[in-house]
Amino acid sequence: MKTFLTLLLACALSLPAFANEEEKKEGEGAAPQVIYHSLTPALVGNFGAGPKLKYYKADVALRVTGAEAEAKVTHHEPLIRNQLVMLFSQQTEENLATPDAKEKLRQEALKQVQQVLSDEEGQPLVEDLLFNNLILQG
Repeated sequence: MKTFLTLLLACALSLPAFANEEEKKEGEGAAPQVIYHSLTPALVGNFGAGPKLKYYKADVALRVTGAEAEAKVTHHEPLIRNQLVMLFSQQTEENLATPDAKEKLRQEALKQVQQVLSDEEGQPLVEDLLFNNLILQG
């Protein structure tokens, strides 16, 4: 009888632990997944004015939440790429010379991507834009 009571007590004490694990698993499943969608291949083009051509290569990643948002971004990727190529081609060497200038370019690129998606989907979808690599050659 004593063994039975000990076993019963041990089972009763372990039930809250199992319940907490189940709640954690359900909570994790309900949390939206953050996805970094890379625009591949990298954006490549020339920028600036003058007799000598200057080139850029930008590896860009877009942060979205959820697979549905990523699917919508993938669907509109040609339009997003066009907008970014146009933005980069308008830059001057002075606009890209310092880290602060590159940060301003990143913020402007994010704003334009969000505008494109707002026009097409009714919401910005992209939370952030990151330069995984930004190479300038002049």
